[in-house]
Amino acid sequence: MRVLIVQNFEKTGLGQIGVALAEAGAQMDIRYAHLGDPLPADAADHDAIVVLGGGQNALDDASSPYFPELLALMRDFADSGRALLGICLGSQLLARAYGADNLIGAASEFGWCDVALTPEAADDPVLSAAPERFPIFQWHDDTFTLPRTGTRLAGNMVAHNQAFRIGRAAYGIQFHFEADRAMVRQWNADFAETIAKSQPDWPARHAAAEARHAEDADRTGLALARAWVAIV
Repeated sequence: MRVLIVQNFEKTGLGQIGVALAEAGAQMDIRYAHLGDPLPADAADHDAIVVLGGGQNALDDASSPYFPELLALMRDFADSGRALLGICLGSQLLARAYGADNLIGAASEFGWCDVALTPEAADDPVLSAAPERFPIFQWHDDTFTLPRTGTRLAGNMVAHNQAFRIGRAAYGIQFHFEADRAMVRQWNADFAETIAKSQPDWPARHAAAEARHAEDADRTGLALARAWVAIV
């Protein structure tokens, strides 16, 4: 199993997805696209692709000029039936790739927030691994409309489209199910200045929020990661 990992921002990572990929013995081909690493011309040499998050928005071709190339690559994976996972920015890019509208600044969430599955998720091979309602870590300001060919799998009151699937195995997931409590703590340190600008009270409320939600969120996140790897 050879999996292409596209990183779009400094100090992001695979978290629990990395755990699930390692368990499956996957070979991970990591491309730091934001630093200029070239992207493959097509999906032929990989079984799956993971597109991670980032601080830029999905329409920001000016600061991320490789976005159009990445959109085409994502379509190639999805259209060929290979597994695709877009997280946060990655989900927004997948929505853009299939003609949806990116709504910049329209849905701000930070911290552990509740997400609910749609009825369509009950039969989905990935989202059915989660409870019908669960807390999970969020960090985003943007959202998107559902692509015309997409199946909506999860949402909440802030972002109607929290998870969707295109075709057999292309998933866009807005929430950070890869981020277990250890990754969140690392983000607290790595992005302290950024967080302080929008969430100045986060250091004071983090511990209580973690104690209340992180155990359930970590369990759900790892179950989702394993379920996605299983379809690769």
